[in-house]
Amino acid sequence: MTFQGIVKPIYVDIELVNGEDLALARRHIIDEKKVKRLSINILVDARTYMLAINETIQGQIQFPVVGKKEVRFADGRIVECDIVAPVEIKYKYQLTVCRAIVLPGDSQPTFGSVPFDAMNRLIYPLYHRTFL
Repeated sequence: MTFQGIVKPIYVDIELVNGEDLALARRHIIDEKKVKRLSINILVDARTYMLAINETIQGQIQFPVVGKKEVRFADGRIVECDIVAPVEIKYKYQLTVCRAIVLPGDSQPTFGSVPFDAMNRLIYPLYHRTFL
């Protein structure tokens, strides 16, 4: 039995926060109001392992670049992308801090399995829901 065509993509609302800004605000170097944050609706994708944002999101939040990584896209292209950190993710009443890969242009952001699992969440695609 196959569930092809039944399983729909799952999107969740999360808030991304610039972790470096948070650290500066905790030390009273910048005002809490200056901490860059953005609420987005993002695709939960258990086939990927990292949080993936796009250049548009990166331009708004300006996470520090901590490295580079080659990424292979579904069409076979290999592109070198920035790795940014620290990224704080808030989902419902939970949060985690992780790295993110910055995809070119306005690519679809994805919430990968590692940060999602760090929040002790489970994905139930058949029911189109997430659970604790």
